[in-house]
Amino acid sequence: MLVVDAPTVSDTIIVLAGETDRRPALAEALLERGYAGHVILDVPVNATIYNVAELDIARQYLQTLPRSNDWSVCPIQGLSTKDEVREAAVCAAKLASDTRSILVVTSDFHTRRALSVARQEIRGARISVAAARDPAQFGIRWWTHRQWAKVCLDEWLRLFWWMLVDRWR
Repeated sequence: MLVVDAPTVSDTIIVLAGETDRRPALAEALLERGYAGHVILDVPVNATIYNVAELDIARQYLQTLPRSNDWSVCPIQGLSTKDEVREAAVCAAKLASDTRSILVVTSDFHTRRALSVARQEIRGARISVAAARDPAQFGIRWWTHRQWAKVCLDEWLRLFWWMLVDRWR
């Protein structure tokens, strides 16, 4: 119910913030396989790691990539998926005003909600989603591990909140 993994060739890949050890790596692989010509990496504006701005870390990381010119950082302030997707859409529009298709990269358990949010918030664009997997966080047989069950329950609550309340605001 939570996991959708159906990437399609798109104009742009948007990597939602979080799981920096998984999501950017998947986006890099998708870029190399020709799923898009550009990747936008969402990075929280106010986040720091050991007093170093996450934006600075992200920019340094992008310089190490073989196709670093095909990447850009999108500074985001929103704390919800809805707000983040809205901000990422602005970054995508600045990159190319005629973006007609977007591939969203996020955690596997977050794909269903992220896809629904992006389809509602980015009108007129075809949206698909790719699932970045982290077996320590979540697995399809979620009921077999305590951590997976906690992640699943939390995401179900967020999905239901999105479907019943937040999408109508």
